[in-house]
Amino acid sequence: MMNRLDTILRLFFLLIIPYLGMSWCFADSSIKPVNLRNEYLENPTGLDEPLPRFSWILTATHEKTFGQKQQAYRILVASSKALLQQDQADLWDSKWVSSNTMQQIVYGGKALASDRTYYWKVAVKDEKGEQSAWSEPAYWSTGLFHASEKQAQWIGTDQLFDPKQADCNIVDPWLRKSFDLPFQPQKATLFVASVGFHEVYVNGKRIGDDVLAPAVTDHTKRARYVTYDLAPALKKGKNVVAIWLGTSWSIHGPYVTKDRPNTPIVWAQAAIFKEKTPSASARPDKLLLTDASWKTHKSPNKLLGVWNSNRMGGEQWNAHDELPDWNTVAADESTWQQAVVYHPELTLSAQQVEKNYLTKEIKPVGIEERPDGSFRVDMGVNFAGWTEVKLKGHPGDTVQFLYSEREQEDMTFGLHSAYILGASGKGTFRNRFNYSSGRWITIKGLQHKPKLSDIKGWMVRTGYKPAVTFACSDALQQWIYDKVRWTYENLSLGGYIVDCPQRERLGYGGDAHATCETGMLNFHVGAFYTKWMEDWRDVSGTESIVGDMYDTSFARKAVMSGRIFNNGILPHTAPTYMGGGGPAWGGIVVTLPWLFYQQQGDKRILERNFDLISHWLSFLDTHTENGLLQRFGGNWDFLGDWLWPHATAEGMNNDKPETLCLNNCYRVYNLRTAVKIARTIGRDADAERWEKEANNYSKHIHARFYNAADHSYADSSMANLAAALLADVMPHELREPIMKRLEHEILVRKNGHIHVGITAGALLFKLLREQHRDDLIYSMTAQTDYPSWGYMKANGATSIWEMWEKDLPGHSLLHSSYLFPGAWYIDGVAGIGIDPNKPGYQNFVISPPTIPTLTWAEASMESPAGLIEVKWKRQDGQLRMQITVPPNCTATLRLSKDEQLSLAAYKDYMKAVGIQGNQQVYELQAGKYVL
Repeated sequence: MMNRLDTILRLFFLLIIPYLGMSWCFADSSIKPVNLRNEYLENPTGLDEPLPRFSWILTATHEKTFGQKQQAYRILVASSKALLQQDQADLWDSKWVSSNTMQQIVYGGKALASDRTYYWKVAVKDEKGEQSAWSEPAYWSTGLFHASEKQAQWIGTDQLFDPKQADCNIVDPWLRKSFDLPFQPQKATLFVASVGFHEVYVNGKRIGDDVLAPAVTDHTKRARYVTYDLAPALKKGKNVVAIWLGTSWSIHGPYVTKDRPNTPIVWAQAAIFKEKTPSASARPDKLLLTDASWKTHKSPNKLLGVWNSNRMGGEQWNAHDELPDWNTVAADESTWQQAVVYHPELTLSAQQVEKNYLTKEIKPVGIEERPDGSFRVDMGVNFAGWTEVKLKGHPGDTVQFLYSEREQEDMTFGLHSAYILGASGKGTFRNRFNYSSGRWITIKGLQHKPKLSDIKGWMVRTGYKPAVTFACSDALQQWIYDKVRWTYENLSLGGYIVDCPQRERLGYGGDAHATCETGMLNFHVGAFYTKWMEDWRDVSGTESIVGDMYDTSFARKAVMSGRIFNNGILPHTAPTYMGGGGPAWGGIVVTLPWLFYQQQGDKRILERNFDLISHWLSFLDTHTENGLLQRFGGNWDFLGDWLWPHATAEGMNNDKPETLCLNNCYRVYNLRTAVKIARTIGRDADAERWEKEANNYSKHIHARFYNAADHSYADSSMANLAAALLADVMPHELREPIMKRLEHEILVRKNGHIHVGITAGALLFKLLREQHRDDLIYSMTAQTDYPSWGYMKANGATSIWEMWEKDLPGHSLLHSSYLFPGAWYIDGVAGIGIDPNKPGYQNFVISPPTIPTLTWAEASMESPAGLIEVKWKRQDGQLRMQITVPPNCTATLRLSKDEQLSLAAYKDYMKAVGIQGNQQVYELQAGKYVL
């Protein structure tokens, strides 16, 4: 009897222990790894990175303890979840690595196979050497690593876009393939790359809940495939896989090439297996490929507009053309045509950024019935995304939807959609392959007034997650933060930041200065910016295009024609090529990787973009005379700052010293940033060369543009003062008086107001944030009259405008121009800053600002190293703080010498470093502090 009981107990423990994660064995560990990520993504699918990087953060097992650290880590990677649960790592066992690193740890195991799923987990040892429990298991799946594995063909239809038409002349096509399966598949991964948007269906079921796939890409060079799991929707017997294509970017002028048709096309393939976990060498039991055997048919949907600036249009649904069973096995294929095979020269790679999703639902706040029979719907907020309207009328009626940012205009930027009612006289309009942007919808042709409940809207954006919450005592500052954040989200559709979602949808490098740190400090955008930098590498060597791409008499002139030079030149937008700009637009390829590295501690982004950076700087060298960068290109290739206040009279698209000075200062700023990049990745010779160039060019700038009488540069503008200071072009002894001159410009000459545009505004705020001049930033953000963010609020803004002015026609009211305060609210007002010598927040700086009218602020940040929380409050002259320092991190607390906190309770975990300048400095270990 005892032997039988002993056997039962042994079996029980053998079975149950793996599922308990063995946590009972590690009760003494102070930490546990959580939030596992692979290439910045949670459980990503279809990665074609052969050496992916693992990241995690740590959580404390006991909230009231301090000083938690990671002394070592161990990663296990297995080919199945079952093996991982048994601690069997058949792909990679890193063994115990003595390191406190939690980010970007490169996979070091066996070569990965294409189209397989891998499982991983991590354990760590704490400050006492105690082993933690294993993390929850995570996974990722691979894409296609080798060209020989990409066997499908590009297919589409024979209908081609005619750019001479006012609206697109082609209909969004359906494509489908019927096939039999003699088994019930357990694994079936479909990779789909399309030029133009797509949706995937299996046996009538939509696969995935993402929209507007894939991410926007330079389709002269690349197509990104998206990964879909088909296995749950497939069955034994007859099946059909259907793909719906949307015209969209397939007819974008800069993407037109001789080898690709001016129509949407698709490439797709799926390996279908009987087994759920096939071996690395297993061949598929069925291979599904796009080829000439696929069938195609016109859908009821078509693009309105031509996907060009001011002509983005919308889409039209014709209910008479509906085929309810078009994507099921029951469909009659007798009227369907054969697909056409095409042979574009495109690199196929995985989409390693989050998909687009419908995010925040937006409900209308009012409907006005107007004398002309139309209805005016107020959605309450300016947004970019989808709308849905339930309709009822007469068969054949055409209902029109006009979208507007401005209350006094029915339509702005030509954004419009339509729905043609079918025989039932009922229908629902809903976007599919385009989106609108605005606050108001004018509905024409509808016989009955809709109810509020008949109308919905959604913001559509890349599916990154928020990383920060923020609140403060100042209502205007809170409004600015909220609207900056809202605007940023509405601009990030498709894996890059657009200037505006309604007029151009271009990825301007100059505007990126105004948005990228706001994005990096407020959202989990690691994959997002990694992808956008790949776009900049793709467009490198090609000049920008200005004008209507379909007007060949304009667009193909000698300059700004999109010619390929391969000399390091950059267009002003990526991946979109079109639009004007200047040196600060291309210069984002230097600035953005460095800012990203400071936030994430990611050296790979520096290494992979180093050639791009070097080529750009070399290109600028070819346009340098007598130590100064000179105008290059055409009329729209050498902008300095852009969209100043009174922008009709001011701005830097000219040949005046103001423009030459700013662009030369920015070039030096690029060089000094490149020096830091080169030294970080061991390119010391490049660093030394660029440092000499920066110092030499600085002397020429100072000699040419410095005004000794008032310690200013060029036109004495705020823009040139900020640019010169950020680039550090002046002799050391003049830096303080020039900084004083900038202070005078803001507080006295401009009466506390900002007086810069897009580029210089980003430079100004970057400078003031680095110098901890919260007083000057607060002065500019606290104003309520023109020009200011408060002026936007006073004029009913629900998003941030393109210009400081509201009523100039043709300008956007949802734009990237002035989003640079979004970073300051986190590292300035909340006081959570990076340590410039230790990127990635494993050590960070806390410095609550001293702004008399701001009495409290609080923020929580899911940093790359863990959850940081800071709350500060000043009352009756006394500072109070609550601080959370994540495990395995330290914080440097900087306080005014006049500030006193109650520190006695934490004397074992807080160390006074000393006095630095006018601040007292402390070092805090991990833990939660109430001071």
